[in-house]
Amino acid sequence: MLDRFFELSGRGTTAGREVRGGVTTFMAMAYIILLNPIILGGAKDVTGAHLTIAQLTTSTALAAAVCTLLMAFAGNAPFGLAAGLGLNAVVAYQAAPHMTWAQAMGLVVLEGVVIIVLAVTGLRTLIMNAIPLALKHAISVGIGLFIALIGLVDAGFVGRGTGTPVQLGATGHLAGWPVAVFCFGLLLMIVLYVRRTPGAILISIVVTTVVAVVVNSLAVIDPKTWGIVVPRLPESLIAAPDFGLVGQVDVFGGFARAGAVTATVVLFTLVLSGFFDAMGTIIGVSDEAGLVDEKGRVPRLGAILTVDGVAGVVGGTMSASANTVFVESAAGVGEGARTGLASVATGALLGLTLLFTPLAAVVPPAAATPALVLVGALMMTQSRKVPWEDLDLAIPAFLTIALMPFTYSITNGVGAGVIAYTLIKAARGRFGEIPWLLWVVSAIFLAYFGITALEQALG
Repeated sequence: MLDRFFELSGRGTTAGREVRGGVTTFMAMAYIILLNPIILGGAKDVTGAHLTIAQLTTSTALAAAVCTLLMAFAGNAPFGLAAGLGLNAVVAYQAAPHMTWAQAMGLVVLEGVVIIVLAVTGLRTLIMNAIPLALKHAISVGIGLFIALIGLVDAGFVGRGTGTPVQLGATGHLAGWPVAVFCFGLLLMIVLYVRRTPGAILISIVVTTVVAVVVNSLAVIDPKTWGIVVPRLPESLIAAPDFGLVGQVDVFGGFARAGAVTATVVLFTLVLSGFFDAMGTIIGVSDEAGLVDEKGRVPRLGAILTVDGVAGVVGGTMSASANTVFVESAAGVGEGARTGLASVATGALLGLTLLFTPLAAVVPPAAATPALVLVGALMMTQSRKVPWEDLDLAIPAFLTIALMPFTYSITNGVGAGVIAYTLIKAARGRFGEIPWLLWVVSAIFLAYFGITALEQALG
């Protein structure tokens, strides 16, 4: 039955190999269950409210398990899904400051709906043709720099300067045990990752957390210096999941709270980042698994893309941010995963973590944020695909990359890149190289950047 349903023989694999690959994917991506609550829990919405780590951990694990199992049975692909890094940064630092958490998650739901529509109607081709390839790569690079900066700031490695916008540490120098723990964790993670140790990121987070617990118990440390989580052993390792955030969503409230232009631009950023990141991951991992045919087609691509859109809806509904295909699925493919049976194993293990949510309350930012820095470095590798010798593309790409971390805004980077590209092509009289959709998108971003002036003019 397994052979027939998952096409094991047809894809040259076995049940044992699939389970092994699924476990490997889980080990490679399980860090997100610890990291996503750190990112979302470290931000506050327009009312000043924070989301609790325990509830976020439950939502993150539940959404990841549900979405991965959906991929297993609907897409029959060896992909694990969970809250996407970069996407959760948009929710935490772009949407939440302008609306409530429920309204921000409502935009995530809408993002998923848009991707579903794009997947089932074939409009993805139109959008992919509208955005220059160089800007797609630049968006990934800019998000990488942005999440790396978030990691460095949350760890206390980078602080607000006295005579400069930023500086090393809180005083211009590195000081304090939390920063030392972060440095240890980052170096350990880098060493394990470059040595291709399976589960390098997860192992590093666990080891660094243990070090943090020991340091916190032996040294005299101000609890506030650890950030939102103080590394203390919980009273119990197992606890009932806290489903308090599940269903806490206001789908259209963000448009009323933040304004139609701001909410639309944030929604566009979510769709753009989620859609193209997923496409790249799906094609890349499928190619590594030998599932791409001679014409470059991926089996059941329509179903896979639809599940990816559904994952956005599920993630928003559960207040876990948009879920998407994880590039760490390549680790399972390397172990032999070729079918959805591997995703069954991955999803089952993600579901089991629901019973161990107290463990997440032990992990301080100093132990989890090194993953942001490392993943940011990995996303930077996309910069080699930008044709820097072509100024028509290099300048928009640079603005996209630079403005994301420099303005602490993914939306600003995307908008600057799109506007610059459209302007440069128009100034050179190359109107035929500007898809009509880019004129629409550029107009939206111009309205976004001038929203204050527009409000004053209309008011």
